[in-house]
Amino acid sequence: MLKKWIPAEKPDEEVLKERLDHEKEKLAVQQMKIKEHKLPVLVLVEGWAAAGKGSIVGQVIRNIDPRFFKVATMSAPTEEEKRKPFLYRHFIQIPEAGQFSFLDSGWMEEVTMARVHGEMNDREYSERVDSIKRFERQLTDNGYLLVKFFFNISHKEQDKRIDRLMADKDTAWRVSDSDKWQNKHYDKCADVFDRYLADTNTSNAPWYIIEAKDKKWAELQVLETLCSGIDVALQNNRLAVPILQNVFPLVKMPKLADVELDKTISEEDYKTELKQLQSRLGALHNRLYRKRVPVIIAYEGWDAAGKGGNIKRITGALDPRGYEVHPIASPEPHEKARHYLWRFWKRLPKTGHIAIFDRTWYGRVMVERLEGFCSENDWKRAYNEINEFEKELSEWGAVIIKFWVHIDKDTQLARFTERQNTPEKQWKITEEDWRNREKWDAYEEAVNEMLKKTSTTYAPWHILQSVDKKYARIQALKIVIEELEKALG
Repeated sequence: MLKKWIPAEKPDEEVLKERLDHEKEKLAVQQMKIKEHKLPVLVLVEGWAAAGKGSIVGQVIRNIDPRFFKVATMSAPTEEEKRKPFLYRHFIQIPEAGQFSFLDSGWMEEVTMARVHGEMNDREYSERVDSIKRFERQLTDNGYLLVKFFFNISHKEQDKRIDRLMADKDTAWRVSDSDKWQNKHYDKCADVFDRYLADTNTSNAPWYIIEAKDKKWAELQVLETLCSGIDVALQNNRLAVPILQNVFPLVKMPKLADVELDKTISEEDYKTELKQLQSRLGALHNRLYRKRVPVIIAYEGWDAAGKGGNIKRITGALDPRGYEVHPIASPEPHEKARHYLWRFWKRLPKTGHIAIFDRTWYGRVMVERLEGFCSENDWKRAYNEINEFEKELSEWGAVIIKFWVHIDKDTQLARFTERQNTPEKQWKITEEDWRNREKWDAYEEAVNEMLKKTSTTYAPWHILQSVDKKYARIQALKIVIEELEKALG
């Protein structure tokens, strides 16, 4: 793609100035429309070292109210970031609805640099490209405008610019060892850049190659492309997105109505097994930390099904320095203004640690679906997006354990009544709980569809029969231990 690229002809200085002034005014007007229509705009700026990426971004943002944008320079990942999934540090940079985010380098540079230095083989590269394409498609499917620029300069031009920077002691610091290496191995880098651009040039997130030899001409190319993209996005932001066919291997799940709920355990057996299982889990936690295996335990279930008590018996076996429980409530305004998975990406554990979610990303296909908090196209699309999200985590090396804590309608009523009539438990029951109960049948239908479409081989669902809470706790411990032992070998 880079090698076959034919640059546009640069206009003369007078025309260039007229077009530049026009686009600057246009962007200044568009920013208000972006805010009004709640369009999030993510601009990725990649390219050769010394190509002027930072200075052009600086020129472009002068036309935008500072309250409406953020700029992030994505340098090499820190040791802490290396203990998170590859996309973590990029996903958390996405803008709120109605705002811009400009990334000075990003996921392209991270992948291509690993490639040119021989740190990534063909299989790893292919998997990484697939992850990036899924990530970019999810953003655009969820209403983001993603504009990707590659700033191109010749080897000769890069030589000249690096020499000029190095000649001045006040700018020499701007030339890194990596920049010098890239210049020395220009042709090798060009081959890798060319392939990456071709591999990730999609209809929903195409690449725009910028002729960056002349700064004013580069600025105009960026502004015209950005403004044009904003115009199209504003026209299309109400259009529905195609629902993709599932391509992930699924595990067959029973319908909730067919799950037997008469499982029980005696008090004596419960105490004995609880002690033994918690001891085993505690030992496994030490091994997880030593081998740096991340674990994600996700809890969903009926109100009053016993999720909290179940989680308490899991955490009772763990070193408190190595886990975190995330109680998930309604999204905060800054969370609601972003991709619905953003707040979960931010809560992922680092390697060797455990994250336990009390309610999860599955709210998209349950409460958000049934309460009308998202469109039908949104929740129907979410099954595949969630499978992709969990696939990303699985390929990172995470153990994913998902529980549906199950009871029947009569048991829920009995527990609601007890909570309401017991002063120290009244905080556990709300009007919303009673309202949700009235929609039991609709929720059951939604849960059945969720279990059917998102129980994958790499992240299967486990149904915990919780009419007897003690039985459910023992089952959960056994499942967690079994899954961790499989992962640890």
